[in-house]
Amino acid sequence: MMKHRSVRGKIRYTSKKPEMLDHERGREWFAFTHHDDGSVIVRAQCEIEEPAPTVLRDIVYAVGPDGRPRNLHVHLTVGDAFMGSGWFNVDAGDEGGVIECESHGPSIGRLSQVVNFEGPIDALGTHPIICDAFNTRCIDVSKGPHRRTLRCYLPSPDHRGATPPIAVEVKIDLEYLGDEEVTVEAGTFACRHFRFVDDTETGMGGKTHPHYDLWVTADEDAIFVQGGVGGYMQTWYELVELER
Repeated sequence: MMKHRSVRGKIRYTSKKPEMLDHERGREWFAFTHHDDGSVIVRAQCEIEEPAPTVLRDIVYAVGPDGRPRNLHVHLTVGDAFMGSGWFNVDAGDEGGVIECESHGPSIGRLSQVVNFEGPIDALGTHPIICDAFNTRCIDVSKGPHRRTLRCYLPSPDHRGATPPIAVEVKIDLEYLGDEEVTVEAGTFACRHFRFVDDTETGMGGKTHPHYDLWVTADEDAIFVQGGVGGYMQTWYELVELER
């Protein structure tokens, strides 16, 4: 008998732009594997149809029993053409660590990257919506509503993650706003309300990301339930299928 526990689901992407209000603009399938030792594997396939060019992303993200990122694989297709593939290995501790990246893409050729960093990091920002929710586990909700800065490494500083994989450091604030019950197509859930706030020069690619609100299940799985991004993006996301 298998000892791990699995969680699977689907998220629908829609738009809040007036010209395509509530129209479907993409979708995401995800799966978690929770192992007995506390390590977690996250898999996601993301399809973005709007705005053009289209984006198809596949990721596998591994987190160790200590909650620290271990490794990440990204395969990216943009406009139905191969954009890049990359593998990231992370050796991180409280004092610092190293990230190794092996990447390839038509615009960058073959890239080998070694990034040494001092101090702890919180997570890898992998771009799937489900991983945004999973990374909210970095904040201590027992402190009540508050805001703290997350230190992350991303495979792309682009707001849609639509550039060849390369390790880039980003600092972004995460706010815990409180608890709410939320009903979506997949059901009714006790949730925690979070907000990503990117208003500094250390944000994504030096370009401020609009505020991003998300509601996440108030349990150890931290599953995305609903959320949206304002500003120029005007996007909305909702959990439509869930199997635990």
